[in-house]
Amino acid sequence: MAKFALGIDIGGTFTDVVAFVPSSGRQVSRKILTFHDDPTRAVIDGIIAVLEDDALQAEDCDRLVHATTLFTNALIERKGAKTGMLTTRGFRDTLEIGRERKYELYDLAIIKPLPLVPRPLRHEVSERIGADGFVHIPLNHEGLMASAKALVADGVEAIAVVFLHASVNATHEREALALLEAAFPVLSLSISSDVAPVVREFERASTTVTNAYVKPLAERYLDQLAMRAAELGISAPLHLMLSAGGLTHLDEAKRVPVKMLESGPAAGALVAAFFGRELATEDEPGDLLALDMGGTTAKLAMVEDGAPRTTYAFEAARQRRFAEGSGLPICISTVELIEIGAGGGSIAHLDALGLLKVGPESAGSDPGPASYGLGGSDPTVTDADFALGYLDVAGFAEGNVAIDLEAGSRALSALATAADLNTLILAAGIHDVVNESMASAARVHIAEQGRDPRDFTLLCTGGAGPVHAYGVARKLGIKRILCPPSAGVASALGLLVAPARVDKVATVGFRVADGNLSELEAAFVALEADAAGVLVGTGLPLADVKHQRLADGRFVGQGFDLVVDLPSGPYDTEDENTVRDALMDAFEEVYRQRFNRTPPDVPIEFINARLSARLFVPGGGDVMTSSRAADSDSRIGVRRAYFPEAGGLTDTVVHDRRRMAAGTTVSGPVIIADSGSTLIVGPGARVEVRDSGNIIVHLPGKEGNERDDV
Repeated sequence: MAKFALGIDIGGTFTDVVAFVPSSGRQVSRKILTFHDDPTRAVIDGIIAVLEDDALQAEDCDRLVHATTLFTNALIERKGAKTGMLTTRGFRDTLEIGRERKYELYDLAIIKPLPLVPRPLRHEVSERIGADGFVHIPLNHEGLMASAKALVADGVEAIAVVFLHASVNATHEREALALLEAAFPVLSLSISSDVAPVVREFERASTTVTNAYVKPLAERYLDQLAMRAAELGISAPLHLMLSAGGLTHLDEAKRVPVKMLESGPAAGALVAAFFGRELATEDEPGDLLALDMGGTTAKLAMVEDGAPRTTYAFEAARQRRFAEGSGLPICISTVELIEIGAGGGSIAHLDALGLLKVGPESAGSDPGPASYGLGGSDPTVTDADFALGYLDVAGFAEGNVAIDLEAGSRALSALATAADLNTLILAAGIHDVVNESMASAARVHIAEQGRDPRDFTLLCTGGAGPVHAYGVARKLGIKRILCPPSAGVASALGLLVAPARVDKVATVGFRVADGNLSELEAAFVALEADAAGVLVGTGLPLADVKHQRLADGRFVGQGFDLVVDLPSGPYDTEDENTVRDALMDAFEEVYRQRFNRTPPDVPIEFINARLSARLFVPGGGDVMTSSRAADSDSRIGVRRAYFPEAGGLTDTVVHDRRRMAAGTTVSGPVIIADSGSTLIVGPGARVEVRDSGNIIVHLPGKEGNERDDV
């Protein structure tokens, strides 16, 4: 039998499973409602369904790749393990003191995120390593063990060890780890020099504590998933998607699960870059705004020069969605994106002023939107989309969810009565409000990067993304939409094109003008060796690894730094001046791009050395398959759908995307149905099917949207 790969993405509402057979280009997918009490149940049910649909044999699976929002949700909902913390004497309150900044300066009732470890579970230990890396006070073993025993007696399941200046010298943390492992073999342990070996005590402590908080959950869940997959007969190793858009193996994911917090959204951004690559060869702009809208949230990411942006710090579980400083700082590499509480399950309601609001509360998969017939009674975006004629009752979620239109209509009618609106007008309002929520977030995000949304193509994925992309694009003034094949399960597909990836970091404190280049080179060589040790577990050939060197640089005296790409090295060559000039130029170029000028006669220093190591999976690019020739008319019916530009409900032709051949063009309004998603195109737009299988939508001109470049 033919070998195949499986991609699995667990979302807040649906779990997506995709099987891809490289030899034939076949793709088989299935959407299963997520079971929050047992997430592996939906995964296994989905795998079984996909295997049966295409008569695949479990033993022929040679790749099993997984992404999940499970750990993020546990962090947001504070459902992680009871965690303790061991830290240097005098630094017990680092987590609460933070940066001593208020994210809303004049808010007297401000709510700061509570530490994951309450104060009684934070114990101090006698030890001290200086910023120079020298030991000033040896680690007190007896005090360490006494504190650990007290924490265990208090019922902690995990302990985070965060000692001062461990990013410079990790000796004491490693001593503590060895002692604790020997005394408490069942305890889940995390040390900061393994999780986040970087300067800045608050951020390092926050990241390590977060890792400890979700680690027991990750260990149980991932072990159970691997076991149940093996019981099905799948012998392929389980690979996990990281927040940075790469894969790692099971043991590494269990060791540092904090690196998986944004794994699902990262897969969506990665597949957006993959399917959008054909645009880079055209005269039109090739930059993408990737919109991935599922049942619970929508994610937005900018894809420039063929790749999503990467950031090296972000905030999780924010108290206020767009307020910097209102969340828990996490020092990991991650795809730069924003999340909005806007999905198919987002609940519509009236606020205190009687204004229509949508989200961020979601019906999720249990009980789900009212139209799912599973007990939900609140009106949601999905209920509104059914009422507007955008979604097909029989084909929704590939027929795996029995739709109850009457239940959805009752939920909408109750809110319409409260708002004194016609039910259809209310549904249109819900659709428009959620579109504006996504468009507003995109405007802010793009403006913060100094860009104009009209320079982008909107790429839509997720079960609800293609339904709402047309409305979002019109609000942003975007002229082109790209809808890739299998858009409804695109994040799961993204797992199959992702490379194995390892990101390593080390504090160096290197002055570019006069620092020791041999020491800098040695730091990068050590990072490469560490990365190779992790990549070995993926089973891919290390000879094909690609290294990217980066550094956190700043002008001496500045309180912030910029992550910049560096020359590939080696740096310890005979021509030192050339190397130093190249390092300075690399930093100053990025600095000028950000601030337009550099300060005169100020030396440059690198705080941290970073390495990104990638191994690309052979044959991963084959998931982009060409559209086959149509063997019949793609039109499958006519449905009444709501388009305000056309005066309201309009007879709209419905096409089956799987029957649309390359070169096909149609005009809006039109509905294009696909397994797992539906593309809605308004009046005046032109739709074309590319050889790649991508659908391109050219939006009609609109006054005020044209660029006025003077």
